[in-house]
Amino acid sequence: MRIFVTGGAGFIGSALVRHLVENTTHEVLNFDKLTYAGTLTTVERVARSNRYRFVQGDICDAEAVRAAIAEFKPDVVTHLAAESHVDRSIDGPGTFIQTNMVGTYTMLAETRAYWLGLDEDARAAFRFHHISTDEVYGSLGDTGLFTEETSYDPRSPYSASKAGSDHLVSAWGHTFGLPVLITNCSNNYGPYHFPEKLVPLMIAKALAGEPLPVYGKGDQVRDWLYVEDHVRALQTVFERGRPGRTYNVGGNNERQNIEVVTAICGILDRLRPRADGRLYAEQIASVADRPGHDKRYAIDASRIQGELGWEPAETFESGIAKTVEWYLANEAWWRPLVEAKAAERRGVAA
Repeated sequence: MRIFVTGGAGFIGSALVRHLVENTTHEVLNFDKLTYAGTLTTVERVARSNRYRFVQGDICDAEAVRAAIAEFKPDVVTHLAAESHVDRSIDGPGTFIQTNMVGTYTMLAETRAYWLGLDEDARAAFRFHHISTDEVYGSLGDTGLFTEETSYDPRSPYSASKAGSDHLVSAWGHTFGLPVLITNCSNNYGPYHFPEKLVPLMIAKALAGEPLPVYGKGDQVRDWLYVEDHVRALQTVFERGRPGRTYNVGGNNERQNIEVVTAICGILDRLRPRADGRLYAEQIASVADRPGHDKRYAIDASRIQGELGWEPAETFESGIAKTVEWYLANEAWWRPLVEAKAAERRGVAA
């Protein structure tokens, strides 16, 4: 198939591009604006494949989207392009509304126009797959799991913009008959993660000897999903998922933030001990909590497991070890990004 990937130079998008080029026979078009969090170094190893091509473009630019779709003639659109950092959404929510909602509308409108021009069989086989987040569901108490039937209750500008984009996609399915799929995933981690997010930020700061900023007590709970498990799930959904269906994708790995940070410290202690003999965990420092910080997310992934046969291959322990090892082996990739713009956890908004 011909797979049109928006945001294919970002973290999850580039993992999907690499996976599809290296492990399938699908053709891939990577459509990416190349914002601060998108870099073509993430797809260098597949860039010479005759089944890969790249177009720099903005999902809010209808003309650019239209031209790329018309030229590539996709069988599937996988829509990952988004502003995705909660702290940044607190400081500047307007960009999130523009990219995540207006951009998704533009993708839907241009995709529908293309889809209507297909023959009957091609229209039936076509899929628009929107990749979203578990944050749209809000916050859980000490027990319970998010299911596909959980009511939406977004708590940050980021999650509100993603909730809005989910509703747009669903509406285009119901109103216009566009064959849509939605996946809502838990926290991803793994190689090529931009170093403003928790896992790569902690690795970079630990190695630099800087304080490791943890919000409050660090007792917020997240379900952690290794990115390569996630992209296998995405392929499974757009190949075999039922149009109009939502699938939650989780790693079955609930951990408190402080547990994630201490696990990273322990691996670094073993693989790259500090020269002064001290432990990396001694660098952990509590900072003021983020406004509206959700307490707990946890995914029930039984639908995708039961209907489509997907399940994660990595435990948290195996995945976080692979991740730390990758960052230690690939400092040439992430150090320039850190030095270009120091990544700070924002806590209370100014």
